[in-house]
Amino acid sequence: MSLAILASVQLETQWRLPSAILASLQLLFWGYIPAVILGVPIAILIGKNRLSYHIFRRLFQIPGTIPSIVLLPLALLAFKQTQIAIIFISFISALLQIIIHTSMGVRQFQQNSNSLGVSYIFTGLRLGIRVAWFAVIAAEMLAGTRGIGFSIWEAYKLKKVSDLIVAILYLSITSFLLDQLLELGGYVASQLFPEEQKEDSGD
Repeated sequence: MSLAILASVQLETQWRLPSAILASLQLLFWGYIPAVILGVPIAILIGKNRLSYHIFRRLFQIPGTIPSIVLLPLALLAFKQTQIAIIFISFISALLQIIIHTSMGVRQFQQNSNSLGVSYIFTGLRLGIRVAWFAVIAAEMLAGTRGIGFSIWEAYKLKKVSDLIVAILYLSITSFLLDQLLELGGYVASQLFPEEQKEDSGD
């Protein structure tokens, strides 16, 4: 009987962290994907026009300087549900970073090229997913009931050092893979849509 219980505990431990990672990724992408769909077109429109760029860049930088995790209490009060609040934090975190950094890249590239600068767009997407991912993990630690952030905090509270280290390793590997996936996407997109340099007018 004791061997059966031990095997059951080991099996549960084996699947707990992958399930936690998937739960966190679900919250991340429910916020991140809408942020990409909304943020990239806005950033391109802002970056293509010099006047709008100088106006809106500063407007978005004001909330962009505030750590998005501080909005968690307001999100919890507004939405009443922890998971929806974390999705909102993921959305806001990604949206602001995508708009700010993608518009900066597009504007810089507009001065030397006739294309939109796909590589700059993906740089904004990478920064957006990093900030959103960090925000999701922090929110899970503070208010979550599942996810890798919650698992890390629970392991700390229960002083399970081995579980804590393994959870951090899972988180690190997932973060690396997310970044590499977007880097690969940016490379592929840049090959499909090569950047065209503007012709020198001779002035």
